[in-house]
Amino acid sequence: MRYGSFSLTEAEGVVLAHSIRIASGRLSKGHMVTAEDVERLQQEAITAVLGVRLEPGDLLEDDAAHAIAHAIAPDHLRFSIPATGRVNIYSEVDGLFVAQKTVVDRLNRIDPAITLACLADHVPVRKGDMVATVKIIPLAVEADKVAAAVALLETSVPFEVKAFRPHLVTLVATELPSLKPSVMDRTARLLEHRLALSGSRLMKEIRVPHSAERLTEVLQQLDAAEFDEPAMVIVFGASAVTDPHDVIPAAIRGAGGEVEHVGMPVDPGNLLVLGRLGNVPVIGAPGCARSPKENGFDWVLNRLMAGETPTAYDLTGMGVGGLLTEIPSRPRPREEAIPRSQPVRVAALLLAAGQARRMGTDGPHKLLAEFDGKPLVRRTAEMLMRSEASPVVAVLGHRRQEIETALSGLDILGCFNGEFASGMASSLIAGLSKPTVKDADGVLVMLADMPAVTTEHVNLLLRTFREAGGGIVVRSVSDGKRGNPIILPRAAYDAVLRLEGDVGARAIVEGSGLEVVDVDIGAAAHLDVDTPEAVTAAGGVLGD
Repeated sequence: MRYGSFSLTEAEGVVLAHSIRIASGRLSKGHMVTAEDVERLQQEAITAVLGVRLEPGDLLEDDAAHAIAHAIAPDHLRFSIPATGRVNIYSEVDGLFVAQKTVVDRLNRIDPAITLACLADHVPVRKGDMVATVKIIPLAVEADKVAAAVALLETSVPFEVKAFRPHLVTLVATELPSLKPSVMDRTARLLEHRLALSGSRLMKEIRVPHSAERLTEVLQQLDAAEFDEPAMVIVFGASAVTDPHDVIPAAIRGAGGEVEHVGMPVDPGNLLVLGRLGNVPVIGAPGCARSPKENGFDWVLNRLMAGETPTAYDLTGMGVGGLLTEIPSRPRPREEAIPRSQPVRVAALLLAAGQARRMGTDGPHKLLAEFDGKPLVRRTAEMLMRSEASPVVAVLGHRRQEIETALSGLDILGCFNGEFASGMASSLIAGLSKPTVKDADGVLVMLADMPAVTTEHVNLLLRTFREAGGGIVVRSVSDGKRGNPIILPRAAYDAVLRLEGDVGARAIVEGSGLEVVDVDIGAAAHLDVDTPEAVTAAGGVLGD
C-alpha cells in the first residue's frame, strides 16, 4: 500500500483518504477512484487527490474489519455491517461480558493497523449493548496481517457474553435487637431489584436470630431438590463478619456445606463470604449490599448468575479495580468527571403526578390553583422552560387530563406514571426512564407545587452543577436547611431506578457517597403548597 498525493493521470484505482466535494456530487473517503471520477475531477480543475494505492496482497479496510470480526465466536453476539473500517459488536442477551486481556492484547500487537477495543472484564450487559469494536486504522492493510489476526481469533476467545440464568433465591436474614425491621424490609426489596437483571426472583425470605446455631438449622432445612431452576442462598447477617469462624461461615459448615472464601479485596465488599451447600451457592452478603451502590457483592452475584463458579483464586484476584469507594482526595466520583470540552446538559423533571392528599378528600387540586392568573403547574412549567435546562419533562398521574389541559400548548414532554399512588419514587423512575432525560448529564428534580422558585434560582443551580464538571449533587437550601429543587448527576441514575414507595431524591443524596454542594436560594427552597391554607397564604386562588 502506497500513501500519498496522486496526479489525476495516475488517480484511477486510488482509494481516497479524504472526501472531495464537487458540483456534481461528493466522492467519499474510502471511495476507489474510477475513470469517470477522473473526468469529473478534471472538470472541477482538481489536479491531484490524496489517498492510497493498493499493492498485491492488500485488503480494503471494510473487508479486513469484516474478516477479523467474524472470526470471533458469534454466540450471543451481533455484528454490524462494516463501514469506514469498523465493525461494532453487540450483545444479543442480558448477561455477563467476560474478556481475555491476553488475547485482546496479542491481537492489538499484530499490526498498528488492526485494533480491537472491548468492555472491561466481567461487567453486566443488556441485550443491544455494544460490547466491542474492530477498527482498521488505515484505508487498507496487508492481507497476511489480517490472516494472522483471524488465525488467533479462531483458536482463542478474546471475549464472550455469558447469558444470565434465572435463579430461585432464598434470602436468610439474621436479626439483632439493634437492627430495625425496616432495614431488613428495604434489603429484601433492593435484592429483588438486583435479581431482576438476570431474570431471577426471590422465592422466600427467612428471618432468624443472629446465632450460628439457629442459622445452621435454617440452612439444613433448605431443600434444593424442590427448586425447578438453579438455586441460590443469600444470607444477610445482622452483624458484620469479623472472622472465618463467625456466625455465617460457621453456619455454612455446620449445615454440611463448604466455605470457599471469607473476605475479598473489593471495597466496599470486603466482608463477603462465599460458600456452597451441595450444588447451591451461598453468599454471605457484606453490609454494603444493603445499599444500591455497586460493591463486591454485585461482582460475585453476577458471576454466579452467569453460570460461573467463583473460587478463592478468583476472589483474591479482584484487587485491581476493586477500589470502588470514593476517598477524600477525590473531590467527586471519578467515573462522572465530564471533560470541559463537552457541554454539560441538564434535563428538568417536573413532578406533577401526586394525589395531594393534604388538600382533602375530593378537594381542589393544588396544581390547578391560580397564581398570577395561571394554574400553578403551568406557571412552574413555564418557569422551567425559560431556564437553561432542556428538555423539560412533566410527569403526570392524578387527575391527568386536567393537568394536561393546564399544560396544553407548551413545548414540553409529557410522561404518565400509572403507579402514581405508590409515591414519589415511581414518578422519579418514570421520568428518568425517558431517553431524553436518561441521556442527560444531570437531571433537575422540580416539585410542581413550589411557586416561589424562579428561573434565576434554577439557573444558579445549573451553573453550579456545570462549573463543578457535572459529577456532583446540587441541592437547594435556605439558612443551611435542605430543600428543593435538586440536581442529580448521571452517577445517581441507577440508584433512582431502584427506589420504591414515597421516597424522593433525599434517599439518593444521603446514601450515594457523591459530593453535595448546597446553594442557598432563600425561602423559596422550603415553600411548597400542600394544603388549602398554604395555597392561599402563598397568594394562590383555589378552584374546584
